[in-house]
Amino acid sequence: MKLDDDIHNYYEHLVLERVVQLGLNDTKSADYLADLCCLALNQVPPRYIRYEVDMAFYLPQSERQQMEMNVEYAIDKAIKFLDQAKKAPEKE
Repeated sequence: MKLDDDIHNYYEHLVLERVVQLGLNDTKSADYLADLCCLALNQVPPRYIRYEVDMAFYLPQSERQQMEMNVEYAIDKAIKFLDQAKKAPEKE
């Protein structure tokens, strides 16, 4: 059995949207961004969809705002974690 290629987690879209809003895609490396996205996505519940249009028409505005707030918090937390890890001295 194969899942449809169109099925994806809607939070992925929101995380990438926030990364662009913050300009991180212009200032951070691809490795940093991949780690950031993984850390942020692991903090939010998955919301699987097949078509973006489903979320646009059927998601209440209040729920969309809550999802965006969840992403903002998750990304802020992930950035702090990655920045702390970068500053921490390497143990031998």
